[in-house]
Amino acid sequence: MKLGLLLGYSGKQVKLPMEMIQHAENLGYDSVWTAESYSSDAVSTAAWILANTTKIRVGTAIMQMVARTPAAAATTAMTLSQLSGGRFIMGLGASGPQVVEGWHGVGYQRPITRTREYIAICKKIMAREEAVTFDGKTYQLPYNGPGSVGLGKPLKTILQADTSIPIYTASITPAGLSASAEIADGVFPVWMDPNNFDVIGKHLDKGFAKAGGGKSLKDFEIAPAVTAIMGDDQAACEGPARDMMALYIGGMGAKNKNFYTDYATAMGYGAEAEKIQDLYLAGNKAEAAQAIPQELLDAVALIGPEGRIREQLQDWKASDQRGEISTMLIGAIQNEVLEVIADEML
Repeated sequence: MKLGLLLGYSGKQVKLPMEMIQHAENLGYDSVWTAESYSSDAVSTAAWILANTTKIRVGTAIMQMVARTPAAAATTAMTLSQLSGGRFIMGLGASGPQVVEGWHGVGYQRPITRTREYIAICKKIMAREEAVTFDGKTYQLPYNGPGSVGLGKPLKTILQADTSIPIYTASITPAGLSASAEIADGVFPVWMDPNNFDVIGKHLDKGFAKAGGGKSLKDFEIAPAVTAIMGDDQAACEGPARDMMALYIGGMGAKNKNFYTDYATAMGYGAEAEKIQDLYLAGNKAEAAQAIPQELLDAVALIGPEGRIREQLQDWKASDQRGEISTMLIGAIQNEVLEVIADEML
């Protein structure tokens, strides 16, 4: 099992827990992941971390695709890979319609098509075999549509070719998971139950079959986010995790357009997810948090006293041994819990 440290995006002031990151690096953690929404961007923080570490890989979870062109994303990844000695992981995501249309001012339609085209263009740029042309539904290179002056020409990056940069996508929908398995090197679900792999596995299998060439889990990383909070007061430790899950299941989207509500439903918690969403959208956030089923919370997070966390980790070990989940991205703010997880898993 590989371990990663998952960072969130910042509040008003950008603060990176460099001491914790360096501690994770010394413990043997494989990666650390930055994020963005409409706060700090994922690339600047990734660059800062790469410059202040020596071994740990750094990924973006996620770079919002609509925030930068495929060419900008590809050359950013190539630049960071060169500067860091090959330690950068390119994590991409479509984000959601509220952010895409409300913040970036871009239409959200066809997110899977966008992802396919985006990665295809990035791979062409990174391979540097020829000047890049592309004729897709979302992207055209050269561009000759409305607003064009007709002077665009195919270009090839000046940077040295690099096809070694891993590309992951953030996906939890059936179509997104299948597409990720087909065209990417890994996927990071927002959370998952190590004892219920088929929730995503059946969709990944469809993508592997479409990719052909014998592609399988052996060629693909599954790296779910896992909240880890250690302490003797079980209820107090559960609080932040419940709040986060209630935000995603209840408030990260509209009533009939919330991917996380759908995902919780696919995991077997449909009635509970609907209740959480109704409570959250009505402004009853505390009640929504308490409505998170204990079974679901225990399945996807590591919470409570040290002994309880060590016991919960056995399910993740078993999944790794079955060749399913290969990386855990730990969302934590305590060095102590990073140490316990490293001691148990590495």
